[in-house]
Amino acid sequence: MVPSLTLTPAAEKFVRRILRFSGLPATAGFRLVVSAGGCSGFNSEFSAEAAPQPGESVLEVGEGLRLFLPAESRLLLDGVTMDFVDTPTKSGLAFIDPKQAPCACSSSGDVAATPPGVARIDVGSIGRGRPATLTH
Repeated sequence: MVPSLTLTPAAEKFVRRILRFSGLPATAGFRLVVSAGGCSGFNSEFSAEAAPQPGESVLEVGEGLRLFLPAESRLLLDGVTMDFVDTPTKSGLAFIDPKQAPCACSSSGDVAATPPGVARIDVGSIGRGRPATLTH
């Protein structure tokens, strides 16, 4: 089953940038691993990969954009919209799930600013492949 996942133009641009700067061939894809959990209903990890892993489905989005999705991710992402949010205080992927109930926990200082069913992945957590260099 391939989910009916919608990417906003901002999310598509973000994914294409990750792939373009990965150094992988044009046939590479964006592996998106989503599991249930977290305040918003999603825990997510992503990476640029040369090919899908065994058991992953390939979802073609737009012109030549490939998403590699494991089985659990496919089930959870059905009907979800993936967006990229860039504000002065947050930057990352957001998953909007119309089936998800709003979060009522108070573990975040900006719960009111977070739409229901949204998970965020900070861009700062993406490694660039080189360790930081200290200069004195």
